[in-house]
Amino acid sequence: MARYTGPKCRLCRREGVSICSSKRCAVDRREYAPGQHGAKRSKLSNYGIQLREKQKVKRLYGILERQFRKYYEKATSAKGVTGTILLQFLERRLDNVIYRLGFATTRPQARQIVSHGKVCVNDKRVNIPSYLVKQNDEILLKLKKDTTKKFIKTNIEANQQKRNASGIPAWLGMDEEHFKGKILRLPEREDIQFPINEQLIVELYSK
Repeated sequence: MARYTGPKCRLCRREGVSICSSKRCAVDRREYAPGQHGAKRSKLSNYGIQLREKQKVKRLYGILERQFRKYYEKATSAKGVTGTILLQFLERRLDNVIYRLGFATTRPQARQIVSHGKVCVNDKRVNIPSYLVKQNDEILLKLKKDTTKKFIKTNIEANQQKRNASGIPAWLGMDEEHFKGKILRLPEREDIQFPINEQLIVELYSK
C-alpha cells in the first residue's frame, strides 16, 4: 500500500502543528511552511482552510486520500454526527490503538508492529493496521524475543513520561506487565485531545 516516506517534520511545518510525536519537531523552530516561499504564508480561502484541516488529519493518522474518503462515506451513512463518527473510525484503527496504549511512540511505529504480525485481537493474529476494533475487544502483543519485549517496555515508559501520568485514554484499559489492552468502550469526541475541527472536513466533502 502506498504511504508517505519523506521527512515527517516537513508535513508538520506544512500544517503548522506537530503531528509527528517527536520531542524535537522542526515546527517548533520554524513555524513557517517548507520550501523557498514557505515564510510567505498567504491568507487562505475558506476552501484552503478546509483542505488544510483535512490534510492535517490524514497526515496525523498516516492514511491517504482514498482510504480517508471511504471513512467519510462510511460516517455519512451511520447514525450520529458525521464529523464525530469519522474521528471515531480513525481512533478505532488498530495501529492507532497500539499507539494510544503506549506500545509504540509514534503511529508509524505502531503500524509496523501490527504489520509484522505482533498483535492479536481476541486471540486471533491481525496484521492489518486499518482493522477497526470494537467494544470489549482484547488486544495482546505476541512477543517472543526478550529484545522485543525490552523495546516495547521502553516505549511504555517513554509514553508515560510524555503524558506525565499512567494516563492512556479513558476508553482503553491496559495491562502493561502482560502487554495486553482492552477496548472498554468506543472513543468519544472528548477523548481526542489533538486540535481538530472536523466540521471543516465535513463541509469540504459536502461540496
